[in-house]
Amino acid sequence: MDKKTYAYQSIAQAVQDQGIDTMFGLMGDANLFMVDHYVRACGATFVPVSFEGSAVLMALAYSHVSGKLGVATVTHGPALTNCVTALTEGVRGHIPMVLLAGDTPVMNPQNLQSIDQRELVKVTGAGFEQLRAPETAAHDVAHAFYRARVEKRPVVLNMPADFMWQEVEHEKVVFPAFGAPAYVPEGDDLDAAVGMIASARRPIVLAGGGATDARDKLIRLADRLEAPLATTLKAKGLFNGHAYNMDIFGTLSTPAAYDVIAKSDCVICFGTSLHHFTTDRRALMKGKRVIQVNNTVTEVSKNYHADAALVADAGLTADNVVYWLDEAEIPASGFTAELDMEELTYHPPGKAKDARDGFVNYVYALDRLEQVLPKDRILATDGGRFMTEVWCRISAPDPKSFLVTANFGSIGLGLQEALGAAFAAPDRPVVLFTGDGGFMMGGINEFNTAVRMKQDLIVIVCNDSAYGAEHIQFLDRRMDPGLSMFDWPSFAAVATSLGGEGIAVNSVGDLEGAIKAIETRDKPLLIELRLDPNDVPRMRI
Repeated sequence: MDKKTYAYQSIAQAVQDQGIDTMFGLMGDANLFMVDHYVRACGATFVPVSFEGSAVLMALAYSHVSGKLGVATVTHGPALTNCVTALTEGVRGHIPMVLLAGDTPVMNPQNLQSIDQRELVKVTGAGFEQLRAPETAAHDVAHAFYRARVEKRPVVLNMPADFMWQEVEHEKVVFPAFGAPAYVPEGDDLDAAVGMIASARRPIVLAGGGATDARDKLIRLADRLEAPLATTLKAKGLFNGHAYNMDIFGTLSTPAAYDVIAKSDCVICFGTSLHHFTTDRRALMKGKRVIQVNNTVTEVSKNYHADAALVADAGLTADNVVYWLDEAEIPASGFTAELDMEELTYHPPGKAKDARDGFVNYVYALDRLEQVLPKDRILATDGGRFMTEVWCRISAPDPKSFLVTANFGSIGLGLQEALGAAFAAPDRPVVLFTGDGGFMMGGINEFNTAVRMKQDLIVIVCNDSAYGAEHIQFLDRRMDPGLSMFDWPSFAAVATSLGGEGIAVNSVGDLEGAIKAIETRDKPLLIELRLDPNDVPRMRI
């Protein structure tokens, strides 16, 4: 594009130059012309949201599921402040995305919506990139995309509104983000790690979210050692189908798996920062050697100081360890021969008869839904006390098909990320589990977006008419939990009024009716599980 053009057009074209054909956002006076050009002239897709933070969350999920960079746009001032929680969620989850944020005109410091946007973004931990001048628009967009990819976090590009109608010469600029794997370490640290692994009699290979690309190589190492495999929550589903897959490691393990972990003598950890939910506040690491391999130096020893720590690529390191084990003719441990895998992956089932009249047993409902939900689903979960049972009982095909929205400990982020996932994989159904409080906080305002955009979305609202974590704390202190209780509207009725289909489940019979609706759905479907607040399993974290 050699002819003269306006800055807003250059920004829109620069986004398309990065290979991005979908943008999430909410228009305002500082970004509406850019969005219009992106859609009409660039032929791209714009997904209009109801709340600005939703655009960021959708872009985060789009990035996670598709592997492409998620992009969102909002206007200035209160629009950006509405994105603070979502940006922090992305930073904590190490998810790359770009937010194109308008800014109040430089020449109008008294603008009612003016705020120091750089300082606001800094609080979240996201990167900040300033659009320096109209003529640098394409370069600045490209650099923001580059930073998001290499820094693995959200980056906000700040765009003053008074730049938009200034004429510029557009030039395509793309900065490649080099993806060569980190090196395989040599020397004493590697020797120490290999020595610990070689001497182990009950080793376990553990994979985190940073090692999901190394699946086959980690399996090769585990098979060579005759060691079981396990994952952190974020890598859920990575080893599906393997004979010695123990599933989630830590506080979410089955009782039998927890005992096996406790008896192991060596844990070889790839791509995990060893959060205290994984180590059960270090209890699971006592009395054993721990080797940590992570290609991000800030994640090594972040939460736990391992006996050997290697800043390195997971797959290359696994291959290197296998090489040295073979060179030294180290025999396999034989640990897997001791394991009863059926017992290790067994979760006690729920019983339908255990629910009081007007309610459905939560664990029974989850077990039944696991049987009937679409197998090729993308699984999204909100925060809240309901989610640990979902994480344990509802399967995901692979880590990219699994969205955890609890990186910041917030509730109310699940439906927005579910929608972003739907746009990343339009040929697959998306299943969201959310609590009643989370749905009221962030779900209602975007459920209609799913209807408007005709998404294949199944939402299961776990409704105990309470903020569950607080309800438990009141009961534990033998206090009246009344302040944690809420008389919500019928979520099933709300879903129907918003253009979807809603079904209330107050009994086993109602649950079977909801299952039939899953099979015949032709619009976003919401299933409201009515739960007894005094009979919901406690969180396992």
